[in-house]
Amino acid sequence: MQRALVVIDDTEAHRRLLAEAGEFARNGNAELVVLAWTTPEAAEEGNDAIEWVERMEGTKFEETDATAMTRRFAEEFSKDVLSGIDPDIDVRVEPIITEEGDLHDEILSTAERLACDHAFLVGQKRSPTGKAIFGDLAQRVLLNFDGPVTVLME
Repeated sequence: MQRALVVIDDTEAHRRLLAEAGEFARNGNAELVVLAWTTPEAAEEGNDAIEWVERMEGTKFEETDATAMTRRFAEEFSKDVLSGIDPDIDVRVEPIITEEGDLHDEILSTAERLACDHAFLVGQKRSPTGKAIFGDLAQRVLLNFDGPVTVLME
């Protein structure tokens, strides 16, 4: 069985990317590894918001850890997108908290650790100068991933 790594966040482009990966999984009998990521700053903001809601409503959430929240988001996002394609697609969620500049390393190490043989990610259109100055996640993964990479351009 093949295993494909899909890098997501909550944008429409990532919804389309996950649908594309779902078609791949359905047609090729592959498992999807959904890598959901957030930055440490966004995780901190999320934790602060949860604490505020808990105080204001006098309630307690079961999971307030940023990793658990990222996992739950990815599970719900995946279920929503993939239910129309094939609800029986095998999905494994891998939540990570990392700086955007380190994301390519996390993608590559997760893909290697889980023996993924295909990667799906969203890329940004940038000029060659923009790539040189700001870097380009898709380009780094394309150059260093040992297998096919599907890139959906935003």
